[in-house]
Amino acid sequence: MDSVSEFKVEKNSNSDFVIALAGNPNVGKSTVFNNLTGLRQHTGNWPGKTVTCAQGSCIFHDRRYIFVDLPGTYSLLAHSAEEEVARDFICHGDADAVITVCDATSLERNLNLVLQIQDLTDNLILCVNLCDEAEKRGIDINFDKLSELLGIPVVPTAASRKKGLKHLMEVTETLCLKNEPVHLSDAALGVMNMSIEPEEILSEDQAIRYIQKAEDIAGQVVTVHSSNYHKREEKIDRIFTGKFTAVPIMILLLMGIFWLTITGANYPSKLLSDGLFYIQDQLLALAQSLNAPDWLTGSLILGVYRVLAWVVSVMLPPMAIFFPLFTLLEDFGYLPRVAFNLDRHFKKCCACGKQALTMCMGFGCNAAGVIGCRIIDSKRERLIAILTNSLVPCNGRFPTILSLITMFFVGFGIGLKNSLLSAAMLTFVILFGILMTFAVSWMLSKTLLRGEPSSFTLELPPYRKPQIGKVVVRSIFDRTLFVLARAVAVAAPAGLIIWILANNTIGGQSILAHCTQFLDPFGRLIGMDGVIIMAFILGFPANEIVVPIILMCYLSTGTLLELDDLSQLHALLVQNGWTWVTAVCVMLFSLLHWPCSTTCLTIKKEAGGWKWAALAVAIPTALGILACFLVAQISRLF
Repeated sequence: MDSVSEFKVEKNSNSDFVIALAGNPNVGKSTVFNNLTGLRQHTGNWPGKTVTCAQGSCIFHDRRYIFVDLPGTYSLLAHSAEEEVARDFICHGDADAVITVCDATSLERNLNLVLQIQDLTDNLILCVNLCDEAEKRGIDINFDKLSELLGIPVVPTAASRKKGLKHLMEVTETLCLKNEPVHLSDAALGVMNMSIEPEEILSEDQAIRYIQKAEDIAGQVVTVHSSNYHKREEKIDRIFTGKFTAVPIMILLLMGIFWLTITGANYPSKLLSDGLFYIQDQLLALAQSLNAPDWLTGSLILGVYRVLAWVVSVMLPPMAIFFPLFTLLEDFGYLPRVAFNLDRHFKKCCACGKQALTMCMGFGCNAAGVIGCRIIDSKRERLIAILTNSLVPCNGRFPTILSLITMFFVGFGIGLKNSLLSAAMLTFVILFGILMTFAVSWMLSKTLLRGEPSSFTLELPPYRKPQIGKVVVRSIFDRTLFVLARAVAVAAPAGLIIWILANNTIGGQSILAHCTQFLDPFGRLIGMDGVIIMAFILGFPANEIVVPIILMCYLSTGTLLELDDLSQLHALLVQNGWTWVTAVCVMLFSLLHWPCSTTCLTIKKEAGGWKWAALAVAIPTALGILACFLVAQISRLF
């Protein structure tokens, strides 16, 4: 995580100007940053998207300006590590100017931070963003009077439409060319002294003074002509956050996303698989023509490449559908409502409502969900969110769970009824994972991570029409390809290890067969077998390869294999002793077992040590073993 000591502004020359972008969460700072620098800092319509500093530059009138996008903060009285980063950079980041971005629809609340920053630096510009949103709501702002009252330049913008940004650069240039160093008061110089308690940096009396002054200024410059927009949003919120409608709508939306993902991913996944394995056949033909040794051909093509082909063909299509759908909910403004709806339940677990947002991110990739836990202010609650994130299945576990639902519970028919039933059962599995998240969060808060739930400011942003084009591009590049690249990086060596284990023998049996026989008694005890347990172990780098490993072991092929027809796969599994009980246990263990290697490394980095990563492995695994054992024992009674 960035800090002032770690984050270094990269200047090309001493003539470069450094500009800090500050502001409350969800005011469009990153949108301003992206449009000025041409970068793709991830933005979203919910608070806390930017959790580290981002740096970019632009050339304006032959001068280079370096922009630093700071994490959103409501006050210089920092409550989280990200807010400390923003505060410290403003005070001691050697910025030539600070642009504070405000939300035109909530000016009074935003001015609180502006007034605090104004006491720390003379080189301040106020960028009043989202002016288009304010116009829709019938909100009128007298920008000239606002500038007069504050004594600083004020620039209205609509960054999403790139309006006002040129004027913003002109004002920034004028301020920077004064060649006046940033003036820091004695109060500002004390901010970096980390031995000072936060309360000494901003006293209660000072905080009240800032709030009263912000209210007074906003009252003089803001006029509201119409409240129709607010009434419309209130009606929508009564549905999305209503006592009796909130949870059913969340479940239906979740089921709808899964149904669209299931329905849409089948054909492209098959097409991609056919293409990648056609390339494999060509590589095998080339190796044969070159008389390459069997061990080299097997390890590189049937081992490394074959595993990569399966991971890409299984992961890419669902992610390419799921992530854009998820991002559309972000842009629309629904995700903060999810956190609002679940806040009461997380508080009962002595956890934080923001955990709902990080949990949602875990559906796509648990590693991304763990990184998203940075938005949680309390270290205790952040650790709870990190340790429980893998209790919701990531994109890599969906194919295994869905295949088993189809083979053992829904049937092989193609049509709307079957696809809806599959989505409904998958949603039920996910809801079980969410319930386990609540249960484990409560247990952790009562044992290892004791404490009371902290209060937090959850801003419900306005509903906005999603920008579909940007959503698709951002989802593909910022999420889908990023997650896929990490999965590929760990799957390649896994493919080599799997091939070595399956193609080297001891006493007439492969090493893999010896391992599965050793694990078989334990596997039988919890409703599975040694082959399944070994497949989960070897699937540690990427959950997508669990089913192909099971097939490879049952067929003794020595290479990963997957049957094109689920009915053939069902017949093979039944021949090897599978029943509906086995299917239930495998689904439960797929839901509740150790995180993948990428997620474990991310947990180690974010939580600050291997002990937390080990705990994140132990908790779901113990739950999975216990759940499967109970199912197996209960089934034997009937």
